[in-house]
Amino acid sequence: MIMDEAPKHILSKSTFMYGCQCPKRLWLYKFHPELRDELDEQQATIFQRGTDVGLLAQQLFPGGVNAAPPTPFEYQQSVLDTAKYICDGHKIIYEAAFQHDGILCAIDILVNRNDRWFAYEIKSTASVKPQFMKDAALQFYVMTQSGLSVEDIFITHLNTKYIRHGQLDMNQLFTSVSVKKEVMELQPFVDMKANDLKNVLQLQAAPVMEMGDHCYKPYACDFQGFCSVGIVESDVEDEYVNHHAIVEFLDQLVYPLYFMDFETWTAAVPEFDGQWSYRQIPFQFSIHKQAEQQGQLVHVDYLADENNSPLLLFAESLLKALGSVGSVIVYNKTFENMILNQLKNEFPELKKSVENVQGRLVDLMSPFRKNYRLPEMKWSHSLKYVLPALVPELSYDSLAITNGADASTAFYNLKHEADDEKRQATRAALLEYCGLDTLAMARILNELQSISES
Repeated sequence: MIMDEAPKHILSKSTFMYGCQCPKRLWLYKFHPELRDELDEQQATIFQRGTDVGLLAQQLFPGGVNAAPPTPFEYQQSVLDTAKYICDGHKIIYEAAFQHDGILCAIDILVNRNDRWFAYEIKSTASVKPQFMKDAALQFYVMTQSGLSVEDIFITHLNTKYIRHGQLDMNQLFTSVSVKKEVMELQPFVDMKANDLKNVLQLQAAPVMEMGDHCYKPYACDFQGFCSVGIVESDVEDEYVNHHAIVEFLDQLVYPLYFMDFETWTAAVPEFDGQWSYRQIPFQFSIHKQAEQQGQLVHVDYLADENNSPLLLFAESLLKALGSVGSVIVYNKTFENMILNQLKNEFPELKKSVENVQGRLVDLMSPFRKNYRLPEMKWSHSLKYVLPALVPELSYDSLAITNGADASTAFYNLKHEADDEKRQATRAALLEYCGLDTLAMARILNELQSISES
């Protein structure tokens, strides 16, 4: 039960960070949360990943007491529980909460060693990001202003140099970096900014803010849909086609052509031996083969079992489908080449075959960087803009999965889906999406060939 001694807070760590990014975002979040953009599946997965990593990191300091609130609306109880746990002599506290002058914070792990308190904030990233400093600075401010003497404060993040073999080694999976020096330097800023943001919350209307870089950095704001209403896109220049460059690009192609696309997923915590945090794991490919110009397309695809490491079977199936002769056409060669490099390092016995594929790669994106522009492409060479500009009858809009990020999220979540009918529907949607990527490449190349002949 929430007691009177812990009044409702005005700012939390999250809302403080919202206000640092944009005061309008803070005001809208507080007074009109219904205007937020809908949370997509990918964002939900990222948030859940952070929660899961935070719980896993508690194993670095086992045996602690949990001060997390019963519900997200009862943090004042968490503040009171934390104070009690400290008075009772607990040495390790998870989700320790503090409040000072209307500002609330919760630190992931609080540890007492030799009568000194050490604070650990857990991040599901592979490094210490610049934006984490303000985050940690606010936590340090609230803890110390509440009367807690904090010896040091750390950002604990995932260590991508750790390669899993057998059981997870928590001390290698995580790396802790002291940020006390940076945090101490930011204390005057936190004090000033907190007062400014409290004043923002006294306004009767949202502060006026034009859209800009702050809408995306350090995080994408979830009020962009509301703020962008009425903004008209600027005109794009007329069409530009460098016929000579297009012909040169087409002349390098060797038949049969293989239009190839990968889909990958990443896990914050490596799930299988040989993996590391945020390694790109290929789980799916689509290939459309064309034996001769204007020839019939033959489709081959592969989609891994979500419950097992897919790497070897993926690699073997891919190499079998690609043969040893003919251009392998991809869209964004850098990405596919990175995955192929990982595969040949993982499986030395496949090295020569993988290098054969790498030597045949042709990047279909390259003509659209400088030598082919249409107004409909909106200065982008992304496939999602090039395709509707050149082949408007093909579209991703009607698909259940419409982009690579959603494909990755959908595959990652399959292992948690108990309903077999839903599992099969998701797998079918993944195959349809990836298949459209390679069909789109074939159709785009056909358009380039038509232009070169005109």
